Amino acid sequence: MSDRLVPGDTAPNFTLPNAAGGSTSLKDFAGNKVVVYFYPAASTPACTQQACDFRDNLASLKSAGYQVVGISPDPVAKLARFAAAQDLPFPLLADEDHAVAEAYAAWGEKKNYGRTYQGLIRSTIVVDGAGKVAVAQYNVRATGHVAKLRRDLGIDKP
Repeated sequence: MSDRLVPGDTAPNFTLPNAAGGSTSLKDFAGNKVVVYFYPAASTPACTQQACDFRDNLASLKSAGYQVVGISPDPVAKLARFAAAQDLPFPLLADEDHAVAEAYAAWGEKKNYGRTYQGLIRSTIVVDGAGKVAVAQYNVRATGHVAKLRRDLGIDKP
């Protein structure tokens, strides 16, 4: 696992396949603020809750100048089904070899029910318009995370 990102770091660039059948790069958001969130698996209860929270708060995030992109190790087909089932209007990206998650320090050792393994660490990185990390949050909870992020960013819900 890489060292965790901190505010002021340059956000690692990426280009990944997206659920819509194309590709999305961090460079696509140049000049804009973007919330890059990493989640373990599409269509699981916690990840669905988190994605729907981002969907339901997208208007307030966008009005404050933020775009949203979700990244998981799922294959594109699974992401496409997830996006359609939950009506998710932001890009979902497939990081099947978890190289981007590793670059963002969102891949590493996890412990669950006494078992230790390597996996995706639920994380959110906010990148400013200049490509620098503005906020880096690791081991976030799926439930309530978007509300906390909005508070941390000073975004009032309309």
